[in-house]
Amino acid sequence: MSLTFRTLRGSDVAAALDDLARLRITVFHDWPYLYDGDLDYERNYMSSYVGNDRAVLVAAFDGDRIVGASTGSPLAEHAEDFASAFEGHDWPMDEIFYCAESVLLPEYRGFGAGHAFFDAREEHARALGLKYSAFCSVIRAEDHPLRPEGARSHDVFWRKRGYTPMDGVIATFDWKDVDESESSDKRLQFWGKHL
Repeated sequence: MSLTFRTLRGSDVAAALDDLARLRITVFHDWPYLYDGDLDYERNYMSSYVGNDRAVLVAAFDGDRIVGASTGSPLAEHAEDFASAFEGHDWPMDEIFYCAESVLLPEYRGFGAGHAFFDAREEHARALGLKYSAFCSVIRAEDHPLRPEGARSHDVFWRKRGYTPMDGVIATFDWKDVDESESSDKRLQFWGKHL
């Protein structure tokens, strides 16, 4: 498997928005996110990376085709979303880099893209002078009816990267699951590490 990785900026991000939106919808449709995505919402969400020099968008390519992407930006730019989750935690929000997501088509997994995505985001965070890196993962019940047989978490991979769950740092987001008629709140656990 031969993947190449490029950091997209400015007009390159704008040109890739539809591909990235479709990729997010495809990957997040599956366990554990079960996201019933909307192309217009995704285009709008991804557009926040256009012209933002403090954000990073790393794309994985198979030839000219985008098959994966990873994003991130300073957590302070997401203060409205995460302020309550970080109340009482001793890491200042303005010193944390937020690794927003990594999405990769299933057939390209297991070939090092996860490490490449984290390497690029952590390098970008250090260049910005930030001291910490964090991301969040959805919390699902062990007996969730849509949990696939043999489903595995990414906990081992994240721990190898130096991340650990942040005690009590839980965010809540609202989205529509594939088996829901309307959106509902989902809880997400933050993981973090010192850079």
